[in-house]
Amino acid sequence: MRIALIGTRGVPAHYGGFETCVEELGKRLIDRGHEVTVYCRDSYYENKLPAYLGMKLKYLPNLKRKSLDTLSHTLLSVFDAARQPFDVLMVFNAANSPALLLPRLLGRRIAINTDGLEWKRGKWGPVGRRYYKFAEWLSCKVANRIVTDSLGIQDYYRNQYRVEGAHISYGAYVEKSRNPSLIESLGVAPGEYFLQVTRFEPENNPLLTIQAFKRLNTTKKLLVVGGVPYESSYSRAIAAEADERVILPGSVYDRELLNELWCNCFAYVHGNEVGGTNPALLQTMASGCFTIAIDVSFSHDVLLDAGIYYRKSPEDLASRMQWVLDHADELHVFKKKAVERITAHYSWDLVTDQYEELFRELING
Repeated sequence: MRIALIGTRGVPAHYGGFETCVEELGKRLIDRGHEVTVYCRDSYYENKLPAYLGMKLKYLPNLKRKSLDTLSHTLLSVFDAARQPFDVLMVFNAANSPALLLPRLLGRRIAINTDGLEWKRGKWGPVGRRYYKFAEWLSCKVANRIVTDSLGIQDYYRNQYRVEGAHISYGAYVEKSRNPSLIESLGVAPGEYFLQVTRFEPENNPLLTIQAFKRLNTTKKLLVVGGVPYESSYSRAIAAEADERVILPGSVYDRELLNELWCNCFAYVHGNEVGGTNPALLQTMASGCFTIAIDVSFSHDVLLDAGIYYRKSPEDLASRMQWVLDHADELHVFKKKAVERITAHYSWDLVTDQYEELFRELING
């Protein structure tokens, strides 16, 4: 099969869940004998490799503004892809659906991974929210098949648009600590810090995590890894709320360092409430972290009983964090369950099996 992967920043993956998915999926499809082309955003890659892990890379411009970055690049990508003999266009993010009208009219086989409920994100104003709702609806019209990464998102599209999406989640690698001294560069020691890795956006609740942590009487620290590409009032509020026990190192893209941060944290706080299956939550579980997750359906779909949950308030999260401090000798049971769940349901090989089956179904009509 000849497959185009469109709508992400590209590979090598440095930025987020979609990019990691493209890299892990693409290299496995190559190993299985398929041809894969990844469309990359020109401005994100100074060193423009012609190929990576067997995948052909094509670089096209993008308008590097919050509202236009994704769609501007996807428009150029699909116009180029429509002229190529691809069997399947695999597009990521329902926001890109307006760009797919031409290839659909040309009879191309298209699948869209819808992502989460983007219109619920606090960073978008009324116009942005209306656009994302429209793009959701349009994705159900222009794509031959939509892909949802969680059962909750699959239910949403079924109930809202009467469309049965293919449920394909993300994957994660089971990891162990190999070089714990790496984390010393960020001012923490193994087992002596709570961790959160997320974008600094209201629906991910890093500010709430800091507010909860400051209520604790503990010698442990809080490390909040992440940021935003465009500064906001919310990111400024996070910086203002942090005290000397809260460490804000910014975004960390070094995979070895990230692995050590996950494997050596005392507990992880997962606050993402509007996306589907969150890649950071999967990697947290795969690294054997004890997880305190926000009490929403997307968390329960993945974590089940391999962690505990908190309601969206600093008081409730603080009480859960205190429970973890008071029951440190009981956490190994939860950690073991989390790793077992990743091994059974969230391997990248399984994810690739599911995408490969989807692509064959599209080609066969």
